Amino acid sequence: MQITDTIADLLTRIRNANSAKHDSVEVPASNMKKAICQILVDEGYVKNFTVTEDGKQGMIKIALKYGEGKTPVIKGLRRVSKPGLRIYSGAEELPKVMKGLGIAIVSTSKGVMTDREARRQNIGGEVLAFIW
Repeated sequence: MQITDTIADLLTRIRNANSAKHDSVEVPASNMKKAICQILVDEGYVKNFTVTEDGKQGMIKIALKYGEGKTPVIKGLRRVSKPGLRIYSGAEELPKVMKGLGIAIVSTSKGVMTDREARRQNIGGEVLAFIW
C-alpha cells in the first residue's frame, strides 16, 4: 500500500504506540522523519532514535518516553500542513502551541526546526505539526 502522507503516518504510529504504552515504535526512514525525530529527542518528547539500514529504505526505531506511572510524555500530536492543504507561515505569524507549552515543527529553507528556533532566526516556512 502506498502512503501519501508519510509525516502523518509517523505521527499516527507514535500516537498509537504511546496510547498502547509500547516501549518503542518502528517507522520507515526518510531524511524528513529523521529531522523530526531529532527535534523530538532535543525537546525531550522521546528518549532516542536509531536508524537501521536494510539496503532499501531503512527503519527508524523510536524509544518512547514515559513519566511517573507510565504516563506518556507526549500528550498530543497534530498534523497541520497536509498534502491537500499546505500551511505556510512567516516568522512573525508562527503559531504558539498551547501558549508556548508545546512546539510547532516547521520546515524552513534552513532545515526542519521548532517554532522557537525559526522565530529566533527570523525565518518562516511550512508548519508541519504541533506536539504538546
